[in-house]
Amino acid sequence: MPTLALCVPAGHAAFAGHFPGRPIVPGVVLLDEARLAIEAAQALRVTGLAVAKFLSPALPGEALALEYTVTKDEVRWEVRCGDRRIAIGRFLCRHEASP
Repeated sequence: MPTLALCVPAGHAAFAGHFPGRPIVPGVVLLDEARLAIEAAQALRVTGLAVAKFLSPALPGEALALEYTVTKDEVRWEVRCGDRRIAIGRFLCRHEASP
């Protein structure tokens, strides 16, 4: 199972309102970072989100690991911080044609 490093820097604009005094990585930011990382690593385009479950908050600057498995039309993924599961889900995807 491929693994990619993710990190949302403490200076990310989303932390200004999510939540003042106790910032956590917004789910939408985590999803976007995961999508971008997978698309950059694979010859595919994410076309939708089938399911996402957020299990534990991620804090600003934490080193996160994105593990994923690609099949014909989906990517199953999990974000972890050490042994702690942060989120799991499944993206729908389309494989890009090779040149």
